[in-house]
Amino acid sequence: MTRGEAIAEEARRWIGTPYRHQAALRGAGADCLGLVRGVWRALYGGEPGAVPAYGADWRDPGIGDALEVGARRYLIAKEGSVEAGDVVLFRLMRHLPARHCGVMVGPERFVHAQEHLGVVEVAMGESWARRVAGVFRFP
Repeated sequence: MTRGEAIAEEARRWIGTPYRHQAALRGAGADCLGLVRGVWRALYGGEPGAVPAYGADWRDPGIGDALEVGARRYLIAKEGSVEAGDVVLFRLMRHLPARHCGVMVGPERFVHAQEHLGVVEVAMGESWARRVAGVFRFP
């Protein structure tokens, strides 16, 4: 099994976890960042760093580009096609910084935490693909 496949497998273990803002506990609750943090913990055994409080409203201008800054600090930016195990950041509105993230589990599918649905696997359809703000890999 490749590293990317192992990361994808871990992300899939989170499917069915309920959505909980700022949570990161498989089976109990997670938001999109909590999912990525949980996968990180499975890989490395601990949190990469302290996570400051953040609002549930992705339109909150006070958040700034904190998600991308954190990704650049702890993950490795990559160019080109996405692969299983990659972390993808999304802009939910063109004029705003990235406010959402997920873990690729194949070339056209990813796992993410969505309010009201919890952690789910979905297709990287056109509506998601046009919102991609960055692609990163775990170190």
